[in-house]
This record gives sequence, C-alpha cells and structure tokens, in this order.
Amino acid sequence: MARDRDPLVVGRVIGDVLEPFTSCVSLRVFYGSKEVNNGSEFKPSQIVNQPRVDIGGQDLRTFYTLVMVDPDAPSPSDPNLKEYLHWLVTDIPGSTGPSFGQEVMCYESPRPTVGIHRYVFVLFRQLGRQTVYGPGWRQNFNTKDFAELYNLGLPVAALYYNSQRESGSGGRTRTTTTRS
Repeated sequence: MARDRDPLVVGRVIGDVLEPFTSCVSLRVFYGSKEVNNGSEFKPSQIVNQPRVDIGGQDLRTFYTLVMVDPDAPSPSDPNLKEYLHWLVTDIPGSTGPSFGQEVMCYESPRPTVGIHRYVFVLFRQLGRQTVYGPGWRQNFNTKDFAELYNLGLPVAALYYNSQRESGSGGRTRTTTTRS
C-alpha cells in the first residue's frame, strides 16, 4: 500500500505516535461484534468494555506487547497529556490474545470530552518473556520511547479508531411552531 494512502499515515498515527513500519502480524480488535478498522468511528457507549483482541503469529514461543493510547488527550487542540495510556498487556503468546498475557495496566475505557480522539492499538514483538514493564502513570506516555526503552523495535501491527463525546442528553428536543 502506498504510504500516502496508508490509513495510519492519513490519520497521522504514523508521525504522532509511530515511526513508519511494515505490518507483519495480523491484529484484529472487536468491541462486541463490531471490528475496528483504521479510521472507524465508535461511540463512547460502544467502547466501555475491554475489546477482544486476536493476534496472529504462528509460534506460541514468540511474545508480544499490546499498547493502547490516546494521542489527543485531553483534547485534540491541546493534547498536553498525550499520549494517554489506556491499556498495556505484555507477554502475549503468538496466535492468542491479551487474556493469555500479563495485563500491566488494566483497560481504562475512553471518555473523550472535547473533539475527535484517535485511539491507537500498537503491537510489538518482544525479545523474550518478562522483559517489558509498565510505567507508574498513564498520562504523557510515549510509545516510541517505550519501544526504545525495552528494545521492542518497530511495531509489527497497529490499528486505530476515532471517538467523540456522544451528543445530546437523551431527551426529546422541543420544537416550536409559529402560527400565522
């Protein structure tokens, strides 16, 4: 796929969160029955619960780290908490999912309040088991620095979706009519 048409480039995930890379492991993420595709839209009510994640790879002796971040926290116009770490799972065996790994930072459901936020899932291949540890906080996480610190190299897969605050209070809107 041409770099200028790559949805990770178009969505500024490459650049804001990641360096250019070539995906070589399948990564599928589902909220309920809805699959995450790059740039897809999810309402906050759809992303409350931890997603199901399926990771490719042929070898159960290969381990992966899954990172989920919001590079737009607290708002896209002033992302001074970026990247906000929503989820971190290490030691995931190939061809399984996060439930088989070590959840280092539990899933925190996204709650965008202002603007459209990108939520990015990044998968790294680990050098070995129990070689990656979590930070002591969620705000101002940096995926590139994290990967460098633990010698993770470039990602092997990534996906992102968009979400924004659900509008309205749930009540009916009142309409007025004028009589002539």
